[in-house]
Amino acid sequence: MKAWISLQVVFYLIGIVVMLIAFMSWRDVSNPRRWSSGLFWFLFGSVFIAGDAMQASLGKPLTYRIVGGIVLILALIAGCKGLGTGQHTQNMTARLRSRIETIGKKIFLPALAIPFITVILTLAGKHWQLAGWPLLDQSNLTLASLVLASLCALAAACWLSRDTPLQAVREAHRLVDAMGWALILPQLLAMLGGVFVAAHTGQAIQQAVSLLIQPDSRLGLVLMYCGGMALFTMIMGNAFAAFPVMTAGIALPFLIQGQHAHPAAVVAIGMFSGYCGTLMTPMAANFNIVPAALLELRDQYQVIKIQIPTAMAVLVCNVMLMYFLAF
Repeated sequence: MKAWISLQVVFYLIGIVVMLIAFMSWRDVSNPRRWSSGLFWFLFGSVFIAGDAMQASLGKPLTYRIVGGIVLILALIAGCKGLGTGQHTQNMTARLRSRIETIGKKIFLPALAIPFITVILTLAGKHWQLAGWPLLDQSNLTLASLVLASLCALAAACWLSRDTPLQAVREAHRLVDAMGWALILPQLLAMLGGVFVAAHTGQAIQQAVSLLIQPDSRLGLVLMYCGGMALFTMIMGNAFAAFPVMTAGIALPFLIQGQHAHPAAVVAIGMFSGYCGTLMTPMAANFNIVPAALLELRDQYQVIKIQIPTAMAVLVCNVMLMYFLAF
């Protein structure tokens, strides 16, 4: 059934914002790479806006090839350092300072409203209708609720600051410039995880483990699973992408079926081991590289270097927990 806020509407809203950012990048003469930066965000936004139309007119196979080509172009632009940063000056006039002092701590209310409204809409918005159509997409209820909550928070922020939504897009442009290509890395890595699952990588891992470790070696299997989750997460930058591959290749056939381990304990500790890998890799750019960029650290890997000892200690604890509690 159609809904007012559906998954397609979410994609269109994201695409419109990204297109505005691309337009601002092209107009930003202070950005030494404004043309390539604008092209990067234009191509990224075009997938959200034109994806459905391409699929309807060209069919899925050709659309997938076109989107794959766009991803390769994005990787080429980012790999050739085609993304630049403009000089986003903040005109701190007396009026602006006065406005900031007047708002005070209330400036946090729009951000806090997002999770609060999302939870309320997810729990209570299932049956809300407008002109006979559901207000929220029932098959993507949480995502639709998040979008509506974000729009409400945007309206509240504009009301508090006495500013316009266009200023919010300008601030988004500033943040996008600071984050760069790392902003879209989680989506690309999640897509890569789907590729690995479709390629039956888990079966290949299962065959490799059978050659390296005896099926009755409980400690070896636990080490392989926990360490493999951490290592594969470091490669992919996303524990959720590594989880189905490593669980299908090691946890399910060897630990759960072979050693009769408790499934809930195995998969929970295994996922936690993957998070340890997240702390130790630049591939998890949104966690490790973006904060360094926003904090303007001299060493972009400083966050990772500080997290490695903690990650290794937690990984060792995970191995012990799984070995002693999961069987």
